[in-house]
Amino acid sequence: MAKEFLISVIIYFIYVFLKSGNSIHMLQQNKYNRKKTYLKWLAKNPAKGFKDYSIFFVLLIVFIFIGNLPLLILCFNVLYLILTANLLLERKKSQNKLPLKYTARVKRLIVTNTIVLLLPIIIMCFFVNEINLVYCYLILGLLAYLNCLYILIALLINTPVESLVGLYFKHKAINKIKSMKSLKVIGITGSYGKTSSKNILNDILNIKYNSMPTPKNFNTPFGLMITINNYLDKFTDVFIAEMGACQEGDIKELCDLVHPKYGIITRIGVAHLATFGSRENIQKTKFELIESLPSDGIGILNGDDEWQRSYKIKNNCKIKWIGIDSEDVDVRAKNITLSPKGTKFDCYFKGDDKPYQFETKLLGYANVYNILAGIALGIEFGMTIEQLQAGVSKVKPVEHRLELKRNGDITIIDDAYNSNPTGAKMALDVLKLMPGKHIVVTPGMIELGNEEYAKNKEFGMQIADCADEVVLVGAEKTKPIQDGLKEKGYDENKIHIINDVLKAFPLVQTLKENETYVLLENDLPDIFNEK
Repeated sequence: MAKEFLISVIIYFIYVFLKSGNSIHMLQQNKYNRKKTYLKWLAKNPAKGFKDYSIFFVLLIVFIFIGNLPLLILCFNVLYLILTANLLLERKKSQNKLPLKYTARVKRLIVTNTIVLLLPIIIMCFFVNEINLVYCYLILGLLAYLNCLYILIALLINTPVESLVGLYFKHKAINKIKSMKSLKVIGITGSYGKTSSKNILNDILNIKYNSMPTPKNFNTPFGLMITINNYLDKFTDVFIAEMGACQEGDIKELCDLVHPKYGIITRIGVAHLATFGSRENIQKTKFELIESLPSDGIGILNGDDEWQRSYKIKNNCKIKWIGIDSEDVDVRAKNITLSPKGTKFDCYFKGDDKPYQFETKLLGYANVYNILAGIALGIEFGMTIEQLQAGVSKVKPVEHRLELKRNGDITIIDDAYNSNPTGAKMALDVLKLMPGKHIVVTPGMIELGNEEYAKNKEFGMQIADCADEVVLVGAEKTKPIQDGLKEKGYDENKIHIINDVLKAFPLVQTLKENETYVLLENDLPDIFNEK
């Protein structure tokens, strides 16, 4: 009996090991269950975590009563062979938007999880017999069924190790920053536009300085530590730290790590409202950056953002205001003209009536604000108007942020990264400028708390004003957008609903005309797939 059981557990272990990879992937996308985000995701998506096993438990109940052990062993083996084959087939077909990143932390988690998986199997192999075989299979089936929760045991075991690792890299980063006495440190935060603002500022400052931004969206404590420890060197003049947050205190934690002297707040909106609880909490958290600056520091704020204008700053550092609509600002853009080739505008400085023209390949008002922030800080860094104009003209489009791409005879406006209400409206304004047929592809917006339905419905109404066809990804998630479209009397034959973004492009090919512009607005992580 032990021999037959050993064959069964080998087949079983291959399956649960592969299944654990899926669980770790979802755990990583949910920030390793920080603030119980992974458990909350499981609660909302039980079918994605608990599936494939109900038939096995039905079989076990049957075999408990009939006592046919050879048939039980055969069915167990066949079932897990089928499940393994099905899992491998699903992996081959699927194209994850955010594949599992095999970081050092993930590798440690895989090792610990493998030990945790093997432990009960090894114990059973020593004690299994004909009397308890059914119950051994029952325990294995239960552990496989609860695999998405079982992974949390390995996560818990590794917590002390991860804390020590984090502490080591934190002290290393702090000491390195302290040793670079002449380094200018800039912090950038906001509900959205952080990465675009960071990259734009970097391109502008690199005209005069050797500037180093945090790569991609490395905007967490670990992301900043990695950047400082691995990328900063003695030739770096400026370090630009993107700072993300999903709860109060997050920005303060990052400021305590890098001690910025300069700070930029992009816009304050409703992103991550579900975890912040209120817009007031979001506002307070973003201003943790400005209130962490030294007294001789400089903060760059947006005068067109009521949530920045209305805040009472608890710091006496220097504040420079930028804006488009507001007149009482230090740096203002006027006479903005947008075209498929980019954006032109006149820049005015407080106390100087002369306009200075700037040109950029970037699209949209959101990027104008980001450029103004770069210009304002560039002036404080001693850059000339000519240097700033050269820097702005050389700014490169940021990937997935109003990025123009050509795909055959279709022009794609790729705004797929983290959609938000203000940014989505600006993206639609860009789409309106383009000649030809307009198609919008979107799964809607998330993490907007109790405003999520209203904001997505409003988004649907805005889409109705500029799109000839709409492709919605996720029948359930996009119901608010559907309601907004219907309220505007949008032709239902022009609304196409799919549950997998991979089906969007073949569909667009059937909808296109000679000149077609497709706006990709937001691209939700795999944890939000409706498949």
